[in-house]
Amino acid sequence: MHRILIVEDERDIADLIAFNLQRAGYEAIKAYDGIEGTEVALRERPDLILLDLMLPGRDGYSVFRELRRDPRTVNTPVIMLTARAQTEDRIQGLEAGADDYLTKPFSPKELMLRVQAVLKRFDPTPGAVDFSYGPFRFDKNAQKFYLDSVPTDLTTTEFKLMLFLCERPGKAQDRNELLRSVWGYSDAAHSRTLDTHMKRLRNKLGEHGTWVETVRGIGYCVTKSDA
Repeated sequence: MHRILIVEDERDIADLIAFNLQRAGYEAIKAYDGIEGTEVALRERPDLILLDLMLPGRDGYSVFRELRRDPRTVNTPVIMLTARAQTEDRIQGLEAGADDYLTKPFSPKELMLRVQAVLKRFDPTPGAVDFSYGPFRFDKNAQKFYLDSVPTDLTTTEFKLMLFLCERPGKAQDRNELLRSVWGYSDAAHSRTLDTHMKRLRNKLGEHGTWVETVRGIGYCVTKSDA
């Protein structure tokens, strides 16, 4: 059973979310301000965090940054919840590193679909445990990435993107297909943040960043190896 932490100061909303999560078979934990939410997340280490941005004590962005600095929660998926519905607000949340972003008011059905999509993204990849391509090696079960046999820190999203491209070398991958395979669906905000993720990924690959090519008008491609 996946354990999901709800950090939401409006108790009726927190209770409604918890009810729907429990009905869907999840265990729900609640915290009602940013300070408590941080403490509970670090102590309980949930499988997913639903994080409201407008919180007393410590705002959601501050909570998120602290969780990303701590090794106990650095890879814990986070869905941001906010009443801000502007596209730029969504992009800011996604580019900060959130795994998804949902604006209020939202339907319980949409929330459950987002929760399922994010948890599925973080589940171990079925199939062979190890996969190698060129200088890249992937441990799918542990979601660890090696560059020239050296462990290299990638976020789960970066890992999924790189693995998807490396398993299809030399073939241009459509932006919408990349978004559906990694985020579970495609929309304008995710399309823009895809470019940010790819830029960060290339930076982490260093001199091997040239293996990831931008295909104008289509998406991205990993160079086909001659080996």
